[in-house]
Amino acid sequence: MQISRSGSVLLTGAVAAALAVTALPAAQAAPSATAVISEVYGGGGNSGATLTRDFVELANAGSTSFETGGLSVQYLPGSPSDGSRWQVSELSGSIAPGGRYLVSQAAGNGGTVALPTADATGGISMAAGSGTVALVSGTSPLTCKSAADCAADARIVDLVGYGSAIVREGSGPVPGASATASVARSASLADTDDNAADLTAGAPTPVNGKGETSGGGQEPEEPGPTEPGEVRIHDIQGTTRVSPLHGAAVTGVPGVVTGVRAAGSRGFWIQDTAPDDDPRTGEGLFVYTGSAAPAVKAGDAVLVSGKVTEYYPGTGTQSLTQITAPRTTVLSSGNPLPAAAVLDARSVPGRYVPSADGGSIDALPLEPSRYALDLYEALEGSRVEIADTRVTGATTSYDEIWVTVKPEENPSRRGGTVYASYEDQNTGRLKVMSLDPERPVPTANVGDVLKGRTAGVLDYASYGGYNVQATELGTLVDKKLRREVTREQKRNELAVATYNVENLDARDDQAKFDTLAEGVAVNLSSPDILSLEEIQDDNGAVNDGTVGSEATLRRFADAIVAKGGPRYAWSYIAPENNEDGGQPGGNIRNVFLYNPERVSFTARAGGDATTPVRAVDTWKGVRLSASPGRVSPTSPAWDNSRKPLVGEFVFRGRPVFVIGNHFASKGGDQPLHGRYQEPTRSSETQRVQQAAEVNAFVASLLKADKSARVITLGDINDFEFSPTMKTLTKGGVLKPLITTLGASERYSYVYDGNSQTLDHILTSPGIRSFDYDVVHINAEFADQASDHDPQVVRIKVSGPKR
Repeated sequence: MQISRSGSVLLTGAVAAALAVTALPAAQAAPSATAVISEVYGGGGNSGATLTRDFVELANAGSTSFETGGLSVQYLPGSPSDGSRWQVSELSGSIAPGGRYLVSQAAGNGGTVALPTADATGGISMAAGSGTVALVSGTSPLTCKSAADCAADARIVDLVGYGSAIVREGSGPVPGASATASVARSASLADTDDNAADLTAGAPTPVNGKGETSGGGQEPEEPGPTEPGEVRIHDIQGTTRVSPLHGAAVTGVPGVVTGVRAAGSRGFWIQDTAPDDDPRTGEGLFVYTGSAAPAVKAGDAVLVSGKVTEYYPGTGTQSLTQITAPRTTVLSSGNPLPAAAVLDARSVPGRYVPSADGGSIDALPLEPSRYALDLYEALEGSRVEIADTRVTGATTSYDEIWVTVKPEENPSRRGGTVYASYEDQNTGRLKVMSLDPERPVPTANVGDVLKGRTAGVLDYASYGGYNVQATELGTLVDKKLRREVTREQKRNELAVATYNVENLDARDDQAKFDTLAEGVAVNLSSPDILSLEEIQDDNGAVNDGTVGSEATLRRFADAIVAKGGPRYAWSYIAPENNEDGGQPGGNIRNVFLYNPERVSFTARAGGDATTPVRAVDTWKGVRLSASPGRVSPTSPAWDNSRKPLVGEFVFRGRPVFVIGNHFASKGGDQPLHGRYQEPTRSSETQRVQQAAEVNAFVASLLKADKSARVITLGDINDFEFSPTMKTLTKGGVLKPLITTLGASERYSYVYDGNSQTLDHILTSPGIRSFDYDVVHINAEFADQASDHDPQVVRIKVSGPKR
């Protein structure tokens, strides 16, 4: 959740203060003297629309030709969520001086008038009323989701936000877009980097590079050859990850259609029925048809002509070899499909991927018998089958599940696959999606089984890497995974828990509050102190300067009572507006809930968003200079990130210091399955710095009182074996409790089919007796209130000395 500069205030109990704030800086690509986005229309095919397709029009305001090869047009929803992704349409060719360039996008069911012949085609379904379109140098998806972050991305050539778009240039987005209205620049193509000033809404007027306007249709496709050419699919795929024919035109490539994708990145797969004898050279290939629905079906014998390209679907990913701008001749239909390669514990190697010392593995010869990713690359675009696979990642909102073909590979106690170390990758994981919209993947939890045969085409995508585009799905066997309930704390035990509640704000549905509250009151058995991560301000991602969370916390506290829990009080420090990361306008922060019937909070004035808390050595023992307080909040370690919240509590007459954390996310790290091996973990640098700050603060408490009871907990966003954790525990000031569990229990989060630990509780040496539990209620389930599992520690605290 990202943020801007203003005052901040200590909030405790039900007290809040309103603060004056400044606006979030808007994204500003440098004013263009050449290419600009001249018109954007997302209402194509909608009810009431005339045009059948969405489109983006570019214009060249310069006096020389503008090359568009290697550039892309990208789209982001107007109010992006954590799961929102920039969608990409690749460009080619050029724009003449003063000319236009038309990029057609997805078609709807309405409208009667076709666009003029497009200069480039994409398959993006843009919203009619709100969204952001960027012209980008390169084809890797952008990752920015705020105006400020996009302003810092030098790849953006031009950017237009319309409707209520959060990401835009200037003071505000362009109003008035609808099913019947586009947003367009004036004839002068003025670009002052203020979308609201430069563009206005009106009737859509698409113009292509030839100067043609709407009313015509797409140019008829040239007829393809009727005899196979000299090039086969294995010639295209070659013995490395990049085709030896990349960029070349090919004619009459033969194959049988094995699968058709009619939505999203449209196209179809073909496979050669006469393979060569080299296991490195793949026999399957994707044919990209852009916005046009494929006019083939499985079993068609075809000849495909077009251009061989390597498509990199994301930053740092491997590429997908494909034929673009295809011309297809169907020779016959109803042909048998090639036999599927079996992927199982025997066929998939135990090693993950070769090393290139951090460099690209693109040019390394494939070794499919030695490395799992080399085997998957050699089978890219080919038919594969898996059988009786265990689900290791629950069904997502994108109708995807993760399975393992190696049931004995690092199993968790509850059916998942544990991510054990950087060197011990889980090679049997694959994502499964269905190519049949009438039969999506079933709703499954971790530990369930896809019984029987699942078959389809092995594809590659930015999220998750290799995946099975299934044409045949096994039958789901429900293994009855149940949510855990931890035991209640005893009278002399202080129960302290951590829970990432995933962007909770007062505008969320009551159902989310109720489910999270049940997790606290029932599954966590009402801990005495609860450190919360991802509490947003009261109006969530509305970026209007609101920083208080009183309404959010009041609703949450009421919901906990309704589920049988105690009446919690709370304490927190509001962040400066737009300074703590996360969703723009969300003002994410850490919060303490505590049960005043069991524990008291020592409120001590002086804490605010920018004043660092200190350990104060007194004759009665160590205390905090302010409670609540923040740990070194102005350190560069916390730039655009959540600052740790520390509070002083008293239980049975004894002080206990609690530090709630939410370290910087892993966004920007290279993927495990990517082209760079070993992958760079660029986000780790900031987390190590943050860990050093927290470690130093804990050390200052222990210097004043070596027996001080300190509990550091929260979403550390890193693994128990990471440099972050080594830094956090340096000098023995903190013990990571996750390491006290067996290997099959060390996880609180599931990502890409890996059960892993991001959340932690750590204790100081003064805490000698404890009972620790990760309470699995979310991460393994398709139906989840948060993507994190909470955890709790119960520590024994003796009464005061008499």
